Amino acid sequence: MTRVAVSPGLWTRQYHARPEAPARIFCFPHAGGSASSFHPMSASLAAAQLDVVCLQYPGRQDRLGEPCVDDLHELADRVVAEIEPWLDRPVLLFGHSMGATVAFEVALRMEHDLGIVPRAAFFSGRRAPSVRREGALVDLESDEALLCEIRSLGGTDARFLDDEGVREMILPAIRGDFRAVQGYRPSGSVLSCPVRVLTGDGDPKTTVAEAEAWSGHTTGPCEVRVFRGDHFFLADHLPEITRLVAEAAALG
Repeated sequence: MTRVAVSPGLWTRQYHARPEAPARIFCFPHAGGSASSFHPMSASLAAAQLDVVCLQYPGRQDRLGEPCVDDLHELADRVVAEIEPWLDRPVLLFGHSMGATVAFEVALRMEHDLGIVPRAAFFSGRRAPSVRREGALVDLESDEALLCEIRSLGGTDARFLDDEGVREMILPAIRGDFRAVQGYRPSGSVLSCPVRVLTGDGDPKTTVAEAEAWSGHTTGPCEVRVFRGDHFFLADHLPEITRLVAEAAALG
């Protein structure tokens, strides 16, 4: 494929660009999260000779004034339209929590609409789309219910959640993302690319069995890796995760 010149826009952030890298990886953040949540991973993956592009959803940080996209299918449609110029070399996808579902839907559109099969898709901290938990919905109208859910997952400094000004700033994105997650229904389409599933052994939102159910969403190989930790286990295992991604990027 002919390589084209691209530059970051509203939807994409590059903290450690490697424009001549042989493969590119797109990173999709968790609910309420932003592109900067992947800053440490970006540095590690760039050192492994990957061009790292982190997605920035509307409604947070420098996009705070924009309305959130509270439908995951629409969000995936808009992401694909934005990243299509970046698909000029082998591509990998990495999504954590809500970002795993967004990455899955983006991968489906790449394969079925654009004819581009990712070299690998990494789905982290998220049960398979086919798995639904009864009675697991969060009351989206209650600030306290949303904050309680965020606290239960860890990964967010309690000092920020206790600050009224910070809460007013971050709650709209959290609410919009949770609405998108709770309203999401998969189309039934499956991938053909290799899938790598990462999960924490103490994650309250994903059991190992729920992680293994991702195998039903691809006709390609599906490998599950279990790490010690809760929902936000990535930071504690960054070297190993970087190695897994680099190995997947080198295949094909």
